[in-house]
Amino acid sequence: MKRSTLALAAALCLLPLSAVAHKQWLVPSATVVAGTDPWITIDAAVSNQLYYPDHVAMRLDSIAITAPDGSVSKPQNPATGKYRSVFDVQLAQQGTYRIANLSGGVSARWDTPESLAAAKAAKDGKAPADGAARGGFLRNATPEDLANKIPKNALNVQVTEGVGRVETFVTHGAPSAIAATGKGLELAPVTHPNDLFAGEEATFKLLVDGKPAAGLEIEIIRGGTRYRNAQDELKVTTAADGSFKVTWPDAGMYWLEASTTDARTSVPQAKQRRLMYVATLEVLPQ
Repeated sequence: MKRSTLALAAALCLLPLSAVAHKQWLVPSATVVAGTDPWITIDAAVSNQLYYPDHVAMRLDSIAITAPDGSVSKPQNPATGKYRSVFDVQLAQQGTYRIANLSGGVSARWDTPESLAAAKAAKDGKAPADGAARGGFLRNATPEDLANKIPKNALNVQVTEGVGRVETFVTHGAPSAIAATGKGLELAPVTHPNDLFAGEEATFKLLVDGKPAAGLEIEIIRGGTRYRNAQDELKVTTAADGSFKVTWPDAGMYWLEASTTDARTSVPQAKQRRLMYVATLEVLPQ
């Protein structure tokens, strides 16, 4: 390995685990466009470093493109490779488009008498830990899966509902208002997301099912983490009305993430709902 490569590898080893966690993102080729028939291209990936595709491509099955008039369409010219997906969006209307990857589903995990016995034997040193029988797990399960695929002798069954939104915003011409969907965890802009400048303060709100989300911590990271040893993340917390303020230190693409849990599930078997929100925002120089 070259000396520079070894130095980079050593630097990455010193980063905290949160710094190298997988991050989902959508990055547009432009966030503000003009013209009579503008198009943009979106990169979509799940990566360790922002915004460098180095882990896995994002699936495009659940991409929703909401036009300024509220109509929803699918990606054009979609393609998925090993590390990233790409698609095009024709911005036929004047105003702001909301481009999002929506996720939702139910997961379940459980123990069995055999897995508990094996775990106890491993703990007591009577069996190798790697050889211990494990319980079961379902991902993207349906209510029918919960009824039919979880064994009758299952113990400690935990069913969780997940709702996520990964999005970005693009404006053709003059910005337009962005209406909240009232579903899950989402951003309600006060400052328009396509009107952000380095050194200026911006205000946003976080909502859960259309209501203010108080006390949520938000992590904000500028892209280009591959080329610096520190994440330089910003952390802010929402006020009682769900609002938070950010003063952007530099121009660039920023990754904004928040998550929370509650018990407002839509699946009777689920006792917990996990909510996740991610946005990519472009901050322009003064």
